[in-house]
Amino acid sequence: MNFEYPAWLWLWVAVPILAVGAVLTGRFMKRPWEEFAAERLRGRLVKRDHPLPRWLALGMILAAMAALIFSLARPQGDAGTKTEKTSGRNVMIALDLSRSMRVQDVKPDRLAQAKIVIYELLESLKDDRVGLIGFAGSPFLSAPLTIDHVAVKETVEQIDEKWVSKGGSDIAAAIKLATATLRETGQKNNALIVISDGEENEGDLDAIIADAESSGVTIFAVGVGTEDGGFVPHPDFPDGLVDKAGNRILSRLQPEVMRKLANGTGGRYVIAGRGADIPSMVEVAIEGIDAFEMEGGRTRIVIEFFQWALFPAIVFLMGAIVSGTRWRGMSGAAAMLFFLMVPQQTWADTVSEARKAFTEKRYDEARDAYRFLADGKQPGGRRAKYRLGEALSAYQAQDYRGARMAYSEALLADESEVVAAAHEGMGNTLFQLGWMGLSGSRYPEGDDIPDMEKFDELVQEQLKRMAEAEPPESGETNEFIRLDSIILNWTDTVRHYRSALAKDPADAAPRRNEKLTINYLKRLQELLEEEKQQTEEEMPQPGEGEPQEGEGEGEPQEGEGGGEPQENGDAGSGDEENEEGKGGDEEEEGDKGKEPDTTEEEGEGDPNESPEERARRILSENADLEKGPLSPGRREFRNPEKDW
Repeated sequence: MNFEYPAWLWLWVAVPILAVGAVLTGRFMKRPWEEFAAERLRGRLVKRDHPLPRWLALGMILAAMAALIFSLARPQGDAGTKTEKTSGRNVMIALDLSRSMRVQDVKPDRLAQAKIVIYELLESLKDDRVGLIGFAGSPFLSAPLTIDHVAVKETVEQIDEKWVSKGGSDIAAAIKLATATLRETGQKNNALIVISDGEENEGDLDAIIADAESSGVTIFAVGVGTEDGGFVPHPDFPDGLVDKAGNRILSRLQPEVMRKLANGTGGRYVIAGRGADIPSMVEVAIEGIDAFEMEGGRTRIVIEFFQWALFPAIVFLMGAIVSGTRWRGMSGAAAMLFFLMVPQQTWADTVSEARKAFTEKRYDEARDAYRFLADGKQPGGRRAKYRLGEALSAYQAQDYRGARMAYSEALLADESEVVAAAHEGMGNTLFQLGWMGLSGSRYPEGDDIPDMEKFDELVQEQLKRMAEAEPPESGETNEFIRLDSIILNWTDTVRHYRSALAKDPADAAPRRNEKLTINYLKRLQELLEEEKQQTEEEMPQPGEGEPQEGEGEGEPQEGEGGGEPQENGDAGSGDEENEEGKGGDEEEEGDKGKEPDTTEEEGEGDPNESPEERARRILSENADLEKGPLSPGRREFRNPEKDW
């Protein structure tokens, strides 16, 4: 047995000191009474209690104090060590450290941008062994393959172009060293991530790529920089590095070299800093690489013994209180005895009832019981778990709005397992709300899962009802509001599934449900596009309407007037008719000019935007669903370049 905090044991010295002080104090307190009255009169003048209860209370307090000191010292027993087992892959990172990586065509410079990419990769590849190779004119192994990502991160923070002794950029040598290192692990499939600008390449790339492919190494190339490039800086030259002719050296990103590395081994190529989610791309790509079991860190197993001393300390304190109290009658003792004998409903009983109700599918009762537990004074972690129970019971009872509120409160927990379960449950709840808004019933389970044809029928019925509905005087129709809420709920559904996967990547249910929801959203967008095209085709084009009355007057038509010119005598009447016709035309034009301008009365926004177009715009604004999980401080992603 050993102690975690042995310094607390020094307080044991105070226990005998307090005991001696109490004895001396008791002796000195007798002297005033002895001097005040004679010994034969003391029994009549002073009524003193028996000293035994006081000394008994003092002894119990000192014993409780000694036991508490022992507990504070944290006595522990050693039960050995435990080696953690984990399943992962081998991932080697090759970082270019040539002078051209200090070009500032990306901010702050290419090397800093490359380090940011490595930090993100270390966060996403938590269970994989990661190594680091730095290279310029020659490569060197900066960090061997290890699951200690903290050590790799510290190496990345310190590494720069000063670590290499030879300039240049020999990517072929770096790939050769990485292939040899990965081959020594004995694994058939491994991954190599090359981060470079691809410039000043030396060596035979074709032979090295063929060797890597035959060794089962998949290369992922990450280009850093821009094709416009920038001038290479140098501390000895204020204007930058110059060549032999005295001209400043311009460095550009060479995508051909990086793309060749990736395509030659079946990997992928991407440019850093252009909105591409590189960690997610690599994580998805290496799923096809065989994982293997490896040993993780060693954990010391400790057995705590402090509770064996804490319980006696509590008993001694209670005994000291009871023995040192002067009881005035039995009313207090009877009240305490009655309280102890009357059965009281405990929290444990309520928890058991809630679990039993959920097991017996009495979900309404289980929901109310878990809500009662969560509303009580419970620690934060336990309250969050009770909220999860309330949310799951409400979900099974088809009380989706109550489930949404309970899951929202469970998201505030500190435990990652509770947060992951809350995100997954929130995603299921929002999906059910969207489906009920579309079909009027919850999403079926088992073999009754609807196919896309059934989904198309439901959407077409919704669009038909929306088209036939009369627009209200203000606001939107109920059918449009229902379609709008479906899109928003399913958009948040995907985000919550992504957040659940970020907390627990091993859970397959959120990934499967996320894919299903995205398919429904894509199909909904396609149906809205078809509805828009059909509406545009049915709308009359300018110039295709019926001719208005009075149009064409003044131009001679065949067959009018009997086909013969009138005599001069009838010319006057003809002029009068023409004048009347003109007057009629002017009146019609005047009436047309009085038509109200309804454009200004249609509310805010684009007056020509139909409900279908608004729903489609909402889908477009949330089109970043496939670019990363929901996380605190949401990041906006731009569309990645499809270079692979």
